[in-house]
Amino acid sequence: MADTPGPAEPSLEEQIAVYQREFQGLDPQVERVVSALSRLNRRMNVAYGRQTAELGMGNAEWEVLKALVLAGDPYCLGPGDLAKRLGLTPAAMTHRIDRMVAEGLVTRERDENNRVRVIVGITEDGRAKWLEGLRKATVFEEELLQDLSTDERAQLGEMLTRLLRRVERTQPDAGGRLTDLE
Repeated sequence: MADTPGPAEPSLEEQIAVYQREFQGLDPQVERVVSALSRLNRRMNVAYGRQTAELGMGNAEWEVLKALVLAGDPYCLGPGDLAKRLGLTPAAMTHRIDRMVAEGLVTRERDENNRVRVIVGITEDGRAKWLEGLRKATVFEEELLQDLSTDERAQLGEMLTRLLRRVERTQPDAGGRLTDLE
């Protein structure tokens, strides 16, 4: 017997109506923005997950590759630096690096200047997969924003950046996980 889909997620309007019924102090404009952002983020993560799966990796591996690329040439970081940038515990980062070394996406070598220190670097295969993932993401993102004019895109980008800055200022730990979830 085929799996029957569960109940559909309520529309934003239905969700806000329930929230207003249950909590009279709710500002429906604020809730609409926050709920739309939350749903958009969830759906985008699913779409990105499909894209990285097509490349034989997950979003977790993509994030490590991205952090290494953002570090700049020679695309290397220590595991502790990677863990901080991704908001992971050292144990979770070690587990992720182990998987990625086995998959040929990154290397793990001793620092020649400090034999105690380990350096994680991106491989040619890892960089190629990161670039292909970026190409796929760019197509998806262009399609996502196709109904917005250039000016609207600029305005939306500025507004979302202001919101992000506020969260980063008021919730400094919001950039990463606080516990080992892997």
